[in-house]
Amino acid sequence: MTLSRFTKSALGGLALTALAAGAAYAGDAPVANKGDTAWMLISTALVLMMSIPGLALFYGGLVRSKNMLSVMAQVFAIVALVGVIWVVYGYSLAFTNGGGLNAYVGGLSKAFLAGVTPDSTAATFSNGVVIPELVYMVFQMTFAMITPALIIGAIAERVRFSALIVFVVLWVTVIYFPIAHMVWYWAGPDALGDAAKALAAAADDAAKATAQANLDAVSADAGLMFQWGALDFAGGTVVHINAGIAGLVGALIIGKRTGYGKELMAPHSLTMTMIGAALLWVGWFGFNAGSNLEANGVTALAFVNTMVATAAASLSWLFVEWIAKGKPSLLGLVSGAVAGLVAITPASGYAGPMGSVVLGLLAGGVCFFFCSTVKNAFGYDDSLDVFGVHCVGGIIGAIGTGVLVSKGLGGMGLVDYVSNPGSAVEGAYSMSAQVWTQAKAVLLTLVWSGVGSAILYKLVDIVIGLRVPVEQEREGLDIASHGERAYNY
Repeated sequence: MTLSRFTKSALGGLALTALAAGAAYAGDAPVANKGDTAWMLISTALVLMMSIPGLALFYGGLVRSKNMLSVMAQVFAIVALVGVIWVVYGYSLAFTNGGGLNAYVGGLSKAFLAGVTPDSTAATFSNGVVIPELVYMVFQMTFAMITPALIIGAIAERVRFSALIVFVVLWVTVIYFPIAHMVWYWAGPDALGDAAKALAAAADDAAKATAQANLDAVSADAGLMFQWGALDFAGGTVVHINAGIAGLVGALIIGKRTGYGKELMAPHSLTMTMIGAALLWVGWFGFNAGSNLEANGVTALAFVNTMVATAAASLSWLFVEWIAKGKPSLLGLVSGAVAGLVAITPASGYAGPMGSVVLGLLAGGVCFFFCSTVKNAFGYDDSLDVFGVHCVGGIIGAIGTGVLVSKGLGGMGLVDYVSNPGSAVEGAYSMSAQVWTQAKAVLLTLVWSGVGSAILYKLVDIVIGLRVPVEQEREGLDIASHGERAYNY
């Protein structure tokens, strides 16, 4: 891999955050800014709120009353389980150098949070700007927590609790941590800036050769999709496509709910679902705007894009459904909101507000089509439309990011950290090349998660059994799996 390719693609995979931050690059070790630290702690709490209570209430309201408690228990248990796994080895696998496998997964150098202290720092996207590593670690933890929790919406009301717990342990280890590494891991702007400055200062051919080799090594110290130059600001591939395709595969392998297509399986409480959707929308500002890792103008841009894309998608789904079915529904309105949140996630720090509105309008209509027409045509039982909203919405957002990042369309353009170290400049951009890079990242995520999840489902099914017996399914998982009810009248 040549340096020129890296600076035009992988380094172009970051919006002009560094330009907006205006942070001066200096040789001294940077110190975390209190404002950035405070914002990131708030963002972390907001993302946790997306899982519990947001996702738990959103999903819980969509199932039948006899399964409400089971869904909430599944979400809460997954959040707790992944939180422990993350500090034991997950953070290390996702965000450290993996040696010979570095393009695909990290190593175990930070297992049990070795070396992660109140004094250690993590890079942001600006030269000379850092945040406490503990803050970065726990922020990324909340992403790892919510992603497998999204999957359960596709297999709700029929999965064995013990099998789900084992599956989640395997899934985050084999699927989530490697994809997070491939998309988000890199050496950071200061490492690149230092290596580029050393090359510029080299006095003779031997020194230049050594410095060039060092710069090449630092440039290659990144996950595979990051090296490609794939853009994913806050998790379109890592979270939504990843979980969405895993959910569809699970629904196909486990099979339809007993009575699906013959019995009424209406949501038992759209009130709870609306509350959950509202909490998701609020929490998503931490998800997207927090992913800038700093409190600056690009953070504000991601915040605004998250607001307007979600509003546009809500209206898009509402009016398309109104035309198609004759009545506007609350369920359609909140489903559109989630579709918009999903679609804007990868583009939130790259697109402009008007581009985000267009992306939201597109996502609302297309996701409605997949959750109704396509789902009915193929007859799969994706209980709560995880594939139709998260996977399809994530694909729309991921591909759309390659278009909307264009400065000609109001986007932020790409950034080059190497050609002028310490003061990042605008990088080269080709819409066709960027869209192709986005498409490659989408395809790799679909294959990695789709095939890998199928193998894990089958393995767990053989050892434990994925599905509860029919009599337990009819009784409801609240009583059958947990011995308690969501409601006692």
